[in-house]
Amino acid sequence: MLFLRSSLFFIGQLITAPIFTLIALLALPLNPITRNNLISGWARSMLWWLKVTCNIRHEISGLEYIPSAPSIILGKHQSTWETFAFQAIFPTQVYVLKRELLWIPIFGWGLAMSSPIAINRASGREALKQLVEKGKDRLSKGLWVVIFPEGTRIAPGKRGKYHIGGAWLATHSKTQVLPVAHNAGNFWPKGFIKKPGVIRMHIGQAIQTAHLKTDALNQQVENWIEAEMAIINAV
Repeated sequence: MLFLRSSLFFIGQLITAPIFTLIALLALPLNPITRNNLISGWARSMLWWLKVTCNIRHEISGLEYIPSAPSIILGKHQSTWETFAFQAIFPTQVYVLKRELLWIPIFGWGLAMSSPIAINRASGREALKQLVEKGKDRLSKGLWVVIFPEGTRIAPGKRGKYHIGGAWLATHSKTQVLPVAHNAGNFWPKGFIKKPGVIRMHIGQAIQTAHLKTDALNQQVENWIEAEMAIINAV
């Protein structure tokens, strides 16, 4: 049954992805916020389809902490789920991602239309320079920036290294940070099969960065996220 449900969800993705890629192309002349709102319609529709086919729902605490000003979201990365859910939960956003994702046929083309911050991770400090330059540009246009500090998906119960990129952008642009923890990997793990259940997401209070050093901010974010993960996993 899990295989059948997961297959139905995958078929829905295959059918709708080209449609929203076309929408993204047609929306190219529009301003970034309008264009991204149209593109994120795919993410919102997939969350609905995920509930229908795989019976995966979510509960959120901390919605009252979401500020009105463009911010930087530093979140746990366990699954593909959060890349959909963040688009439905938070204001219009762009993602910091490895540039290779833009090379994926259809999916990558649509992703490229959403004004992501594509970084060559192998370029070291040059990547940080690009991150700040492009991040400031997106924030100035009213877009939020999403970064997964661990850089890649981390299996439930595991803890990856928190890289400084997100904290670096926040301190160098003096932009507040919104930490986010969730347990999506328990229900949408790496692989094909998805398991029914309720994903729990905790949103923290915004962290002001004007007087924080990069390492201190990065540690504060890591401490909060991992402490919240312990709470979520204890339920």
